[in-house]
Amino acid sequence: MNAADTGFVLVSAMLVMLMVPALALFYGGLVASRNVLSTTMHSFVLLGVGALLWPLVGYTLAFGPDIHGLIGGLENIMLFGVGKEPLEGGSIPALAFMAFQCMFAALTPALISGAYAERIHFQAMLLFSTLWLLVVYCPMAHWVWGGGWLMKMGALDFAGGAVVHMSSGSAALAAAIVLGKRTTMGRRAGLPHNIPMTVLGAGLLWFGWFGFNAGSALAANGLAANALVTTHLSAGCAILGWLAVERWHTGHFTVLGAASGAVAGLVVITPAAGFVEPWAAIVMGLLGGAVCYGGIFLKKLFNYDDALDVVGIHGVGGVLGALLTGVFACAEVNGVDGLLYGNPYQLWVQFVSVIATVGFCFPVSFALLKLTDRLVGLRVPLEKEVTGLDISEHSESGYQI
Repeated sequence: MNAADTGFVLVSAMLVMLMVPALALFYGGLVASRNVLSTTMHSFVLLGVGALLWPLVGYTLAFGPDIHGLIGGLENIMLFGVGKEPLEGGSIPALAFMAFQCMFAALTPALISGAYAERIHFQAMLLFSTLWLLVVYCPMAHWVWGGGWLMKMGALDFAGGAVVHMSSGSAALAAAIVLGKRTTMGRRAGLPHNIPMTVLGAGLLWFGWFGFNAGSALAANGLAANALVTTHLSAGCAILGWLAVERWHTGHFTVLGAASGAVAGLVVITPAAGFVEPWAAIVMGLLGGAVCYGGIFLKKLFNYDDALDVVGIHGVGGVLGALLTGVFACAEVNGVDGLLYGNPYQLWVQFVSVIATVGFCFPVSFALLKLTDRLVGLRVPLEKEVTGLDISEHSESGYQI
């Protein structure tokens, strides 16, 4: 047991927890004022869902003893056997690791909520998120981090490129397709009502992301320092990459573009933070900002309504980050070389992990959405959508005039 490592992971868990209300601010500022409470509630309530499901059964499904590379066993159900003793081969208590991962489990389904904002019943959101956490997130976490088949194959995902961002991006695409477009899109919906709120959320996400990525080293060591530095460099450079393309495309530098670019850079570096050198993070950030700017136009190209660009930023950014990890990974950082250092096989492994993640998460999410629709109904009626979900779903208003 190491007190410094334990303290570092506990603080990192707190930082990841902060990302959930930060996401609520980021998303809340992007919707119409009549939906600000419902949108922030989508993120905030998942802290409760995660706090219930993760210790009961989620943790053991993700990190319990491996069953054929597919799922964890039930030996740790209700945290049985998970206590103050250190993890096998580690220096922190098992409970500290459980708490750290609990925050990931709350954040990831919250990311999906940006796709179905402004048109979903709250009870449907709760049911879908519960099912998704158990049926999609837990197997993905086991495959990549818990001793599952992708981990055995050698796929690199330091802090959640596949487990968090590609999985949520795939589910977001399924949600946008199943729910359909917002009825008021093009008239009253689609314009952010409070960009300063969104920028504040982006800044807090950036701050929390240091716990997300550096904390994934699970120790207060040089690897954590590398992850923190690469995270910051990528986010900052992605702002510049996004703004450069935006200026070329529209003739303007927008504040919303700067905030979106920062998040794109954070997404892209997540799988690579503990595997690449700082100079590579700069390149990944510049590319991530530019590519994710293009990613937001996929919804126009394919005619789906991803309300807050979850697919374009988290889906596209997660895929790009996973593949670039296979290019820029350096053994001097964490024992694995990528294509640039003479190991093209790693890029192939990363490609397989992308196909496997999207190929599993999209159809299963689609099926869960259809099931939720049959059970409780997904979409609010037209009149409630026009009135706004704050009043129709929660009997509250975000702003008193």
